[in-house]
Amino acid sequence: MMSGWYGMGFTGFLLMTLVLFAAIALIVFAVRDTARRPEASSGSVRESPSDVLKARYARGEIGREEYEQMRRDLTA
Repeated sequence: MMSGWYGMGFTGFLLMTLVLFAAIALIVFAVRDTARRPEASSGSVRESPSDVLKARYARGEIGREEYEQMRRDLTA
């Protein structure tokens, strides 16, 4: 009786080929999916301090005086 790969015949060869192609396809799809996400390749998108300040003012987290003072501090 033959054991290992030699005893599997054509059906075993076909099955192992299909499993190999499925594994390769899974890896390719996983890599393509992560490459399509912008945060995956460049890390988190960083906003400039000025943009953060404008957003905080727009949300009402800081008042006009604080905004003006911080803006002056950033440009100085």
